[in-house]
Amino acid sequence: MKPSNPGLSAEHAPEAVRRRLGAAPIPSYLRDFIYGAIDGAVTTFAVVAGVEGAGLSASVVLILGVANLVADGFSMAVSNFLGLRAERQQVDRARLQEERHIDLVPEGEREEIRQIFAAKGFAGADLERVVEVITADRDLWVSTMLSEELGLGGTRPSPLRAGATTFLAFVTVGALPLVAFAADAVAPDGLEHAFAWSAAMTGVAFFAVGSLKARFVEQAWWRAGLETLAIGGAAATLAYAAGALLASVV
Repeated sequence: MKPSNPGLSAEHAPEAVRRRLGAAPIPSYLRDFIYGAIDGAVTTFAVVAGVEGAGLSASVVLILGVANLVADGFSMAVSNFLGLRAERQQVDRARLQEERHIDLVPEGEREEIRQIFAAKGFAGADLERVVEVITADRDLWVSTMLSEELGLGGTRPSPLRAGATTFLAFVTVGALPLVAFAADAVAPDGLEHAFAWSAAMTGVAFFAVGSLKARFVEQAWWRAGLETLAIGGAAATLAYAAGALLASVV
């Protein structure tokens, strides 16, 4: 009987599986890109909408918008960097602690392995064999304790790369709401309906980034795009209303 999906079957051939599992896992930074892109578009357009609601000039929009891109983008990147570095430090500390426990109470640590795999359905000679194999390799023993007992481990992305990706996405996508106002400021006759152009470009960015997000969640691409567009639109509406209200009061 021929396989229904030859390509998928080839990927699960013994040699292909051995090659895939033997390669070092490559961490993904798409989450960091989407995180930065959505926040960059939302916050920058919120600034644009607030200034537009207050009836200020295109130059003010650019000044506040660029300031937001640099300051907010850097803040998000640093926060992401520090958060991921703290996670790595937590794993390193837990690893040292497990290694110390193995040195001090090896039988107790073996019993933990035994109970972990007993809960998975192993029993009798099979269970004892699993315990023997795992505890014979110190690195495997520690890694098993980290993942099974503490829920730690797995592929760990570079905090520096994650922070840089967040900053790049924030600045790149977050700059889109400012393009129309930059054209308005440098064009000899200005750009008609600069705010409308900015809103349209930002809306496209919201939808595109939201659609990309759907790759990582169980959600249709169009639904994820509309969801992100709605969230960004709500933030922009609130900012515009706040600007208009302050302009009327001041």
